[in-house]
Amino acid sequence: MTTYTVAVRDYTHTLPLKTGRQGAGNCTLEFPDVDPIHRAFAPMVRERKFDVSEMAIVTHLQAFEHGKGISLLPIAMSGRLHHNTLAQFPDGGLSGPADLVGRRVGVRAYSQTTGMWVRGALKEDYGVEADRITWVTTEGPHVAEYVEPPNVERSAGTLMELLRAGDVAAVVGGSGLVPVAKDWETAGQAWAERHATVPINHMLTVRTDLLRNNPEVVRGIYDAFTASIDATRTQAPGSVRERAVSYGLNDALLSGVRLAIRYAREQQLIRSSMTAEDLFADYTEYLQIV
Repeated sequence: MTTYTVAVRDYTHTLPLKTGRQGAGNCTLEFPDVDPIHRAFAPMVRERKFDVSEMAIVTHLQAFEHGKGISLLPIAMSGRLHHNTLAQFPDGGLSGPADLVGRRVGVRAYSQTTGMWVRGALKEDYGVEADRITWVTTEGPHVAEYVEPPNVERSAGTLMELLRAGDVAAVVGGSGLVPVAKDWETAGQAWAERHATVPINHMLTVRTDLLRNNPEVVRGIYDAFTASIDATRTQAPGSVRERAVSYGLNDALLSGVRLAIRYAREQQLIRSSMTAEDLFADYTEYLQIV
């Protein structure tokens, strides 16, 4: 059988595939060692290095906008609420998100999906627009053609070094920190109830040429992933992270993708119009008819 490369992180729902306990049936899967998984994204969008790859949703939106030949499959690999992700030192002095207006905030990359969800919550729940903050980044985008907005700066060093030096007031992520939003738990739950979804971080993508030329193979890979999710799912998923992992064009997954598109447009992460139906057009045409 033909071997196909699949770049995915070690999750509970991918380990049956990665350890060989479960196979794709009509092909052999090879899993390159990529850690952390975001290091797979640039090679995928720039070189189509893998046949199938986990990918941050913002990276895919930008890849779709720039015609990178990568198709989205309706499998949410990971997600979580992000109201507590924007953080400061315990004595950082910010009383809440409104204090960030006119300040500098560190994030690994402006196009990082976590940052997109954080900025979406800042606007939606606290009235703080993304362009009223200077976003200080340590990395560029995975899609080389993407041009960042003028309120984005690049800096050397790590986010924690920038925070310790006082160059930024808060960062997206980090250890030993406290959330800027004091009501992060209730605000996050209210967001999830309002939108009937969990913010999606990563989804599964496939080379478009492989999908169009060998839909039966991709269907086998897709079915293997969904079977692995089903086999490792608890009877009643309790945590938000568990609920985020889903597949198929269900309401929650589509709601998450539509919100990602809207937030991305608002934050100038993408600049063209697109819909969830556009993103899943290849899946709908080539897989649902097999």
